[in-house]
Amino acid sequence: MFDSLFKRLRAPDPAPDPLEANDARLALAALLVRLARTDQDYADSEKALIDRILTERYGISAAEATTLRHGAEEVEAAASDTVHFTRLIKAAIPYEDRFALVVDLWRLVLADGVRDHAENQFLRLVVRLVGVNDVDSGLARQQAAKA
Repeated sequence: MFDSLFKRLRAPDPAPDPLEANDARLALAALLVRLARTDQDYADSEKALIDRILTERYGISAAEATTLRHGAEEVEAAASDTVHFTRLIKAAIPYEDRFALVVDLWRLVLADGVRDHAENQFLRLVVRLVGVNDVDSGLARQQAAKA
């Protein structure tokens, strides 16, 4: 399940062809995990929110979401850097899905009511790297705050 995505992550320049459905799910979930780990406190509440986001986004069971998150944790740990990882997402995932990812990333940042500096800095970087503009990032933040 992870082999295809691992090969893409290790490639010098990610191919622009579409990710397979499982790869796309893993890539997007792994970015959520990377954000949650940014502050060096990967809390159970963050894991639960990631599972909830995955359940909502993909219409999967809670058990399937947990399995997907576990896979995403492996993918995130194997990804050499955020730039390479986000380049793959930008090249292979349509803008609407990248915008929806930014909404989910904001949900994760805003969930505890505290906007940590490291999380803010990481999110600003990721938004730019996945090709979502500042205006849409602001709209995504507003949408996430309402969720």
